[in-house]
Amino acid sequence: MTTRLPRRRDLLSLLPALGLAPLAAQAQTWPERPVKLLVGFPPGTGPDVVTRLVGAKLGELLKQQVVIDNRAGAGGQIAAQAVAKSPADGYNLLIGEVGSISIAPPAFTKLPYDPAKELVGVSELVRSDFVLVVPVNAPYASFADFLKFAKANGTGGKRVNLATFGAGTPGHFGAEMLAEAGGFAVEPVHYRATGDAVTAIVAGEVAASFVSTALGAAQIKGGKMRALATTSATRSPVLPDVPTFAELGLPKIDFSAWFALFAPHGTPAAVLDQLNRQAVAALQDPATKTKLQEAGFRVLGTSRAETEQMLRSEAPRWAALVKASGFKGD
Repeated sequence: MTTRLPRRRDLLSLLPALGLAPLAAQAQTWPERPVKLLVGFPPGTGPDVVTRLVGAKLGELLKQQVVIDNRAGAGGQIAAQAVAKSPADGYNLLIGEVGSISIAPPAFTKLPYDPAKELVGVSELVRSDFVLVVPVNAPYASFADFLKFAKANGTGGKRVNLATFGAGTPGHFGAEMLAEAGGFAVEPVHYRATGDAVTAIVAGEVAASFVSTALGAAQIKGGKMRALATTSATRSPVLPDVPTFAELGLPKIDFSAWFALFAPHGTPAAVLDQLNRQAVAALQDPATKTKLQEAGFRVLGTSRAETEQMLRSEAPRWAALVKASGFKGD
């Protein structure tokens, strides 16, 4: 009796399965050690709040420690790059946001990572709308009054100063949207640190600024700045007395900051599926959900497919806004 040797094409057909075997085994036992969750902003900021609340519950559900790693700088790009270049094993994850994922690619020609090719969306966690705020001692108490001021001081070669939390951020392009819709010229004043921008608004060094509802709610309720309008489709539960831009007849001023969970491209599908299930479960935890809502966030928790669809729709939208503004970060 003779033993037939496998033909070459039979051997070749086995290679993909053999190559995937280690990944499949890894996915079944993941996580076997602490998981690192990176965020591109310092402690105490909106992204950090989301990361710590979600990370704490995620650790409980995964039965493994989730270590928060604040890699602040460059509008979230440092953290995004670090995860994009990490091994695709599920142990280095990112809380990414609209600035470093959707705005940065068209705004920076030398971006050291490619979100579309090097990162995969796991779940959109929360969103935070923006609110137009002004100093409490400003001479305009309503948006109509602000618009009169802006048109009087932002035409004929003059510009109105609006603070931003950095060039290329949502608030930066929100300022451009506002100027176009309101018919005046704007001079974005870019601050490197969130605290510096807030200080400038409170001190009356700028005319106005777009801040996230999550950041602005406490400052507004504390009487440190005045809110004129929000970018949300409906009034914010944490700022129910503040009208939306749509109510004021400017529906095109419609943008928000989203925060999503990302993993390096190539991470095993089984790991991504488990991550999605546990991230959604973390957001549905009553205590976690309440804390996020009280902080000014809209809690979502989307599927992997819904997250990828969101990312595909956001990319061209922000690319068009960047192009229209003429902004280039490098």
